[in-house]
Formats: sequence, C-alpha cells, structure tokens
Amino acid sequence: MTLEPNQLNLFPEVKPTPAPRTEALVMSEAVLLKWKAQIFDYQQVVREIQPPQQTALFDLAPAHCGPDRIDPLQLSVRSLSFWRMPADSPGDVCLYFIVDSAAGLILYVGETCRSNKRWKGIHACKDYIASYQDLHYRYGIKTAVNIAFWWDTPVDRRARQELELSLILKWRSPFNKEMWEQWGQPFG
Repeated sequence: MTLEPNQLNLFPEVKPTPAPRTEALVMSEAVLLKWKAQIFDYQQVVREIQPPQQTALFDLAPAHCGPDRIDPLQLSVRSLSFWRMPADSPGDVCLYFIVDSAAGLILYVGETCRSNKRWKGIHACKDYIASYQDLHYRYGIKTAVNIAFWWDTPVDRRARQELELSLILKWRSPFNKEMWEQWGQPFG
C-alpha cells in the first residue's frame, strides 16, 4: 500500500524478527543416573525403616489404609495404556502410583474417584512420563513405567487427598509438584 506524502500510517510496516530460539537443555546420562540414584536411595531407606509405633492405653485397630501400610512397589502393576481398554463404568475411588519397575522408583502418587476416567483426559504427569521415557531411550537405559492401584482407599475425598499427600511426602515422588523443589523439574 502506498501512502500520500503527508498521510499518516496507523500500522507502520514492521518487519517481523524471528524470536531467538533457545536450545532445550537435555539432562546428560550421568546427571540422569545420579538423579535417579538419589531418589532410589531415599525411597529405599523409607522402605527399610519401620515407622515409629505410637503406644496407646487401649488397643486400637490400625488404620486399614494408613501411609505406612502402603508400599507402591509391592502392588500389582498395569500398563499405562489401561485407560484405553473398554470399561463398563467410570471406575472406582483409588490411589494410583506411577512406578518405574525397572529402576524400583515411585515417580508419582495420585488419587481419583473415577479410576477408568482419570487418565483419559489431560494429565500433566503424562508429559513428564513421556519426557522421562524419551530421555531413557536416548541413552539406551531400560525403563518399565507402569501404574499400580490401591483400591482400599477412603471414599471421602478429603480423607483420600490427605492420604495422597502423606504418601507424596513419605515417598517424595519426583513428578508430584510438592517435590519439585527437592528433586527439580527436569521433565516438566
């Protein structure tokens, strides 16, 4: 478009400049292995140490689903593609754990009231898992990322979320946002 000599242009011609591209930082193999070893060492200590037993004047039945009674690495695992299977219901209340069985790591702790629906939608953890697996593939490191369910979970949402948080804090699962300050966020 040509303008008359004294005509102002409300839309000055600006040549777009491409935004500078930053190279994505990729965790080296040595750093990845060290990161995993630190988490493994911590979680192994948690598994081996018996929790302190509180004494009471009366014999009280232990909580059936207290955080000290749940070891995610002892649960049966299922493929992460479980949600693609046909289901006749939206599912049940549960806690779920994303584990790398090959490394013996608990990566994520979550809770839901609809086990068959939770992973069908958007879930940030899916992206972390994909990045985690891609990096392992790059270095030829074996992974076996699966999901495990704990079905004996409180139906009450608040109680379930409290149990979930206590398990996140106990296991320090690195994909949970509560642990990003401790382990970093290399896959997010």
